[in-house]
Amino acid sequence: MSRYTPCMTDDIPLADLRPHLVAAMLPNVPFDGWTAAARDTAADDAGIDRDIAALALPDALAMIQAYIARADAQMAEALAAAAFPKVRDRIRGAIWLRLEAAAGDREAIRRALAILALPQNAGIAARTLWGTADAMWRAAGDTATDFNHYSKRAILAAVYSATLLYWLDDDSDDFSATAAFLDRRIGDVMQIEKAKAGVRKFTANLPDPARFLGRLRYPAV
Repeated sequence: MSRYTPCMTDDIPLADLRPHLVAAMLPNVPFDGWTAAARDTAADDAGIDRDIAALALPDALAMIQAYIARADAQMAEALAAAAFPKVRDRIRGAIWLRLEAAAGDREAIRRALAILALPQNAGIAARTLWGTADAMWRAAGDTATDFNHYSKRAILAAVYSATLLYWLDDDSDDFSATAAFLDRRIGDVMQIEKAKAGVRKFTANLPDPARFLGRLRYPAV
């Protein structure tokens, strides 16, 4: 997918403008950061009025959130076009496709993480990470609505964030070290899932303690 093709119109909705504008910003972010200067330069290059650009992306957090939302959407599109038969492969593919798409944006991501790491931005950082994990699971076809919905996303958020930090400092060819790191993390998770399944299988054959205590309290006549 190409980074950006200037094709803006004066009446485009702000929600549609944001991903295009943030894509046009990316070459400037390593030099100017997630700033108004980077946004205004991108707006000028794309033929977008600076005032409209400021409405679409008023501050650094809005810019970063727009970048993450765009990356999530690209990941979902790429995963839909891939053929991964197993859920494990689809989840691994979701993480890897997202990293591949961001290979040219590592400095922009470093700057984004530095901003999200500030104490006052902890809530937004947590929500965006959760949103990315949710987007990955949904793209992988997950439809869980019970407790598993939350546990799956919490685990994936931990795996993805650890892998992202490792990837940012990976200088190996084709990020092979990151690929191995990701495989180990997913392997760890699968071992946990197997252990959980074993516990569930074992406890399924045990008497219900609540029912047992109820019988002690209210013996059958």
